Amino acid sequence: MSASPYDRRAIPQGATIHSWNAPDGWQLRAFAWPAATATPRGSILFQGGRGDIFEKYLEVFGHWHDQGWTITSFDWRGQGGSGRLTDAANCGHIEDFGQFVSDLQAFYAQWVAATPGPHVAMGHSMGGHILLRALTEGAIAPDAAVLVAPMLGVKGPLGQSMGERLAKLMGGVGDSSRPAWKGNEKPYTTETRANLLTHDRDRYEDEIFWQQTNPGNVTGPPSWRWVIEAFKSMRELRNSPRLKTMKVPVLMLIAEADGLVEPKSALQIAPKLPDARVVRFGKEAAHEVLREVDPVRNRAIGEIDLFLAARAQKR
Repeated sequence: MSASPYDRRAIPQGATIHSWNAPDGWQLRAFAWPAATATPRGSILFQGGRGDIFEKYLEVFGHWHDQGWTITSFDWRGQGGSGRLTDAANCGHIEDFGQFVSDLQAFYAQWVAATPGPHVAMGHSMGGHILLRALTEGAIAPDAAVLVAPMLGVKGPLGQSMGERLAKLMGGVGDSSRPAWKGNEKPYTTETRANLLTHDRDRYEDEIFWQQTNPGNVTGPPSWRWVIEAFKSMRELRNSPRLKTMKVPVLMLIAEADGLVEPKSALQIAPKLPDARVVRFGKEAAHEVLREVDPVRNRAIGEIDLFLAARAQKR
């Protein structure tokens, strides 16, 4: 297996999995791993992407926990262990991306009050999109933020505008909560899911292990409504004038060979942010930069650690 001092297939000692009730009573599955020191370095709230479960990131959680950070995460509403919003099997559905932001805002407020600072918010893929939207809307205000392969545009042959039109056309007829396609990650492609996510076969197999261990947490394809709302939310975020006034320091890790999200969209947004650093990865990195082969993953973690040392200092 990939070199690692952590057991990626076991919940670490001292960590707990629990349910958190959103303001409307919806139960979200959450992960909490308090720092094992009397002088914590701070707290990290890490949010994964579409269909993710927090178990996928136990290895990187372990790295930061060893440095004294308290680690927290939760599965997004309608996916993972946070239930489903449609009867269409394991389909990942949402009526409005604003619901994701509302859940994050409510969770974040309780998390900040209960954990030691400085506070850092991190988001991968869809999580990065929701995180940046919450930052620009003032829903959360951490000391620093990290966006990993953020979903600010999606990869496809039609581009963002035409892709959105097609989604509205195809998904606007009939029940929009039905699955948009049969597979999990990307329709109409000859690429395998593994190749789209990471070059590290062992780390990819870690996710399969967790899926087999907890089949009820597996999320399949998105609904047409999710696709329509994703295009809408990404377009509105790319065009938001509030990007230029969002002052939270941001580190953005971008995989230029990403086969799922459009890296050009992230590269176009980054210069609009008042305080942003961009780190690019080439063909050596697929979508899941933090679950890549060791040289890629270690570089990504090193960049994050340097950023936190500079921009998330204890007061």
